[in-house]
Amino acid sequence: MPGLIVIWACFLLFFRLNRSGIFLHIISGRLIRITCTHPKGTHIVFIMKFEYPEWHRLSRKTEKSTLSSAADKSGLPPGTLVHIGEKHLTASRISVIQYNQQVITECEIESIAELEQLRRDDLMTWVNIDGLSDTRIIGDIGELLNIHPLILEDILSTHQRPKLEEYEDYIYLVVKSISAGYNSHLALQYEQISILLLANHVVTFREKVGEIFTPVRYRLRNRMDRLRQNGSDYLTYVLLDSIVDEYFVIEDHLDEIIDTLEESLLTDPGQKTLQTIQHLRRELITMKRSISPLRELLSTIQHANTGLFQEKTLRYYGDIYDHVLRVTDSLDSYRERIAVIQDIYLSSISNKMNETVKVLTIFAAIFIPLTFIAGVYGMNFEHMPELKWRWAYPALWGIFIGISVGLVVFFKRKKWL
Repeated sequence: MPGLIVIWACFLLFFRLNRSGIFLHIISGRLIRITCTHPKGTHIVFIMKFEYPEWHRLSRKTEKSTLSSAADKSGLPPGTLVHIGEKHLTASRISVIQYNQQVITECEIESIAELEQLRRDDLMTWVNIDGLSDTRIIGDIGELLNIHPLILEDILSTHQRPKLEEYEDYIYLVVKSISAGYNSHLALQYEQISILLLANHVVTFREKVGEIFTPVRYRLRNRMDRLRQNGSDYLTYVLLDSIVDEYFVIEDHLDEIIDTLEESLLTDPGQKTLQTIQHLRRELITMKRSISPLRELLSTIQHANTGLFQEKTLRYYGDIYDHVLRVTDSLDSYRERIAVIQDIYLSSISNKMNETVKVLTIFAAIFIPLTFIAGVYGMNFEHMPELKWRWAYPALWGIFIGISVGLVVFFKRKKWL
């Protein structure tokens, strides 16, 4: 508890003076690094030991630098750099591409300190960070580019909804990448991608290593590509376009699955069909939640009052906006089809049940008169003349068969069979 009090005291001191920024990095379960930056370039760094209070959820966790839920951060100061989300086994990797119309250089660096040595005003710089488990990297790039601590906190919190935040010197965007996997059924995997757009820099933050930006790298290596002739706003457009294009791939998968589901529903509906319907409904709801906010994000870009977007580039963002509208319309259509499929499934199950009940009722109707006759002659009264008749037993079987055949013919004429 004393450690948290000291942290809060630092926040009040530096933000009250309005002269500094402060970054908190949880190094391990019991160590925290606090970096205070001054506009003149002065840095104050100190590491302190602290304990979470017993009432805090993190006091019972063994790994406190990576959390699974935003609720685990309750009680921590704003701007605390803690990774919230799935912990991937791959280590963080920093790749840098610098280019202009004539030259392009690609390299991987070990720390953000090396990026400072690579900075050149005549080159556009794209920094891609794969993996968010190392919060030190996020804090260092925030110090280098003077990014607000709350933005860095959002980058590490991978449960953000797609959004755009506009600052004086940069713009922060959050989008969701969706990829498809198969494990007996369609399994969609979601990844938060954060983008920092600056005048001569674009910084992308990914949860894990992936291939979604590989086509962008190939385009950058082509000297004649439009990417090499435009600025950071166009590079941001291309990155967003690559993410949105993956939505159409998912859309094709969903279309095939729903078509197959509709065909199987008419031939052999079963418990597996219902499980597939419920799984698709959940996936569509999650997709809609991840994609719909992009409309607001792209609309904000088109009306943004900032010098980071050129007028000619905004038309390209309008194209992405149209793509997002198409995807959201398709998702609405899929949800309606799934609702109809579920209704048809329930109706088919109800019809099967009705058919079963009808057959059982017909059998019961046939055996009711037979049971009545058998019950009458099974009462064992002493004076029953039919019991001593020689042909009584064959006659009784004849009556049984006649009644049964007669009822079957009657039911067929009524089209109940």
